[in-house]
Amino acid sequence: MRTHTEGTPGQKNTLAAFASGGIIGTLGGLIGLGGAEFRLPVLIGLFGFPALEAVILNKAMSLVVVATALPFRARTVPFEQIAAHWSVVVNLLAGSLVGAWLGAGWATRLKSETLYRVISVMLVAIAAVLLLGHDAQAGASPFAGPVLIFAGIVAGFVIGVVAALLGVAGGELLIPTLVLLFGADIKLAGSLSLAVSLPTMLVGFARYSQDRSFSVLGRNRIFLLVMAAGSIVGTFLGGQLLGLVPNALLLPLLSFILVLSAFKVWRHR
Repeated sequence: MRTHTEGTPGQKNTLAAFASGGIIGTLGGLIGLGGAEFRLPVLIGLFGFPALEAVILNKAMSLVVVATALPFRARTVPFEQIAAHWSVVVNLLAGSLVGAWLGAGWATRLKSETLYRVISVMLVAIAAVLLLGHDAQAGASPFAGPVLIFAGIVAGFVIGVVAALLGVAGGELLIPTLVLLFGADIKLAGSLSLAVSLPTMLVGFARYSQDRSFSVLGRNRIFLLVMAAGSIVGTFLGGQLLGLVPNALLLPLLSFILVLSAFKVWRHR
């Protein structure tokens, strides 16, 4: 099994970090996400980080990407429009904040081998969501009143757990939830998902800070900043290329990449 000594900055190629971050960000930008789902297997397989340290690094980079993505989208979806839907954000946060705290706690207690298995299963599940839920169309919510509030809390809890365990923003799950459960327009859903993701990730991040593996950030701050910068550049480029590659080709390809990554993570030692 790999040890944390492999995570020192001097052992990491900053050019490879920036390039891989850029490619991952571009893939994510093409489908309107931050790319953290693709970044996690790279951190484990290419750069050799143990599972928990990879999750924590991924969480830190996801925070940077999400924090920059929200103002980037302000021209398309103004903050006033997001504020007008504060009740939806609060509804999901009521579950996601608890889920993020518990999910991060579970991750710190799992054996590395078990965490690899959990990550693999979740990557496959996200691949399925990309195929089946990414093209969701806005419509009337199937629920109303207390039932909708309860459904939102449950959905938020599940999303918070997944986001914490994988170190992702959770947009791949939040956007279909906002569209199908709350009837939000797809563009508005993208910004609302960021508004939910940021505090959810901060809670998970705070929980991870109590574990000794959190020191991976200090040992790899140059690597972290370089790869995060590459991810931001890639996300911007992916957004510019959005629409040039048809979803009928793009989503199955990216889902296949996630499934292949899941297989490699499952076999990782």
